[in-house]
Amino acid sequence: MVTIYGKDTCPYTNAAIEDHERRKVAFDYKNVKKDPVAMKEMLAWSDGQRLVPVIVRDGRVEIGFGGT
Repeated sequence: MVTIYGKDTCPYTNAAIEDHERRKVAFDYKNVKKDPVAMKEMLAWSDGQRLVPVIVRDGRVEIGFGGT
């Protein structure tokens, strides 16, 4: 399972969501602006970095989205 931490107004978050939907990859989206628990989870995964999206896949963390 993939978890995407981001915010609705971020074009990179939206691109990551659209990419996963297009490739039919199941994911859970957590909006860190609206959910303080999700923000804490994201900061734990990203070592305190506040950049979005943070994509967690099988315990591996990717910060940002380049569309590849």
